[in-house]
Amino acid sequence: MQAIDAGNLKEGDKLPPHRTLADELGLSVHTVSKAYDNLRRQNLIDGQIGRGSYVLHPAKADDQPFDIEERQQGTFDLSISRPVYSALHVNRMQALLRGLEKELDPRTYLACRPNAGLPEHRKAGKIWLSKMGMNVDEEAVIVTNGVSHGMSAALSALARQGDVVLTDMVAHHLLVSASAYFGLQLVGVTSDEYGILPEALEAACREKKPKVLFLLVNATNPRAYIMPEDRRQKIADIAEKYDLHIIENDAFGPIIEGCPPPVSTLVPQRSVYLTTLSKCTVMGLRIGYMVAPPHLFPTLIGRLMVFGWMASPLLGEIASRWVADGTAMELALWQREQMRERHDILREGLQGFEWVGCPTGLHVWLRLPAAWTSDHFVRYASQFNVSVAPERPFLSPNATPRNAVRLSKGSTIEIDRFRQAVFNIARLLERPNDPLPQVLY
Repeated sequence: MQAIDAGNLKEGDKLPPHRTLADELGLSVHTVSKAYDNLRRQNLIDGQIGRGSYVLHPAKADDQPFDIEERQQGTFDLSISRPVYSALHVNRMQALLRGLEKELDPRTYLACRPNAGLPEHRKAGKIWLSKMGMNVDEEAVIVTNGVSHGMSAALSALARQGDVVLTDMVAHHLLVSASAYFGLQLVGVTSDEYGILPEALEAACREKKPKVLFLLVNATNPRAYIMPEDRRQKIADIAEKYDLHIIENDAFGPIIEGCPPPVSTLVPQRSVYLTTLSKCTVMGLRIGYMVAPPHLFPTLIGRLMVFGWMASPLLGEIASRWVADGTAMELALWQREQMRERHDILREGLQGFEWVGCPTGLHVWLRLPAAWTSDHFVRYASQFNVSVAPERPFLSPNATPRNAVRLSKGSTIEIDRFRQAVFNIARLLERPNDPLPQVLY
């Protein structure tokens, strides 16, 4: 692994057969085979019959920010930002589905219009949005297939190829990818522990002439800060001054207590606001709500059609019923308590290390000791069956590495396994930076 990281082994370089390497290192064939398997799981090498094992191109190893396959049994997976779930979630969903057998409106599985969502689903969105501090008419609500669907539509509607989009230096990983796909110039703006610095934002506006500012202000992904109200007002004032559109991703708003009003409430005519139910209820409920001013509606609806026609009315019906009967808020409040309990475990287990996080948020941001790089720690931790998210997918193109990783509080379901995972990470942080070099060459 160190030879690959250092570039001493290049793409296509052939690795020795298992037995040959075992003899050279004085190890068993089983040990070498296990090391090769570890490298293959990390997408660093591959193998074909008749060709043996060989090194992959670095881009192929790094294209996916997180594993897209299910983790092997026994792994402590802290890599995916998701809510924890329990029998409560299963029972609530099963009860709802049983009720749908007799009273499901055929439009929820036959409709392909209106593209902004069925009227009753937009009305439910209005009710849910009011709990986030967004008091709007239902005519201002568009139902989406989650925040990512809405984010892609908003980006393509508000910016053209070559336009500058501003965001935090450590940004939402899907924004980094989407900007590259759309040919946008993503520029990170200097921030502190409360978010983007107003003076840095104004300087970027003067120098870069941006079209869009992408914001996460509540338990942001990944740095987990909450932007204070006075900072939000300054950001809104700068957006007004420089004719800047805002895309505000509030995916975590439903589980964060006592948040100031969204930035979008301060400049509603230049803001697109996004939130979702999947981060506070169940991941399979891929329904979100977008709020936009009337003059942007036609453009946004057109983009949403291209990226998915419309939100699934069937899922929209489930979301609407959960909003109406209080289940959605019940599950969000339950999630808050679970995250608070896990935050206490992190506070105890990572005492003495530098990390930040919101008590009811889904993840924390861990700064690594000086000897570590983020990628190196991720690979090292994987040798001990602990999976964490590296910093690289979150970095804006002009950002410098922070030597940090994101730890997700909900992706390991059982509380005892989460506690063990935190204990394992603490032990790894205390070890010297020596990831079994003889085995992994």
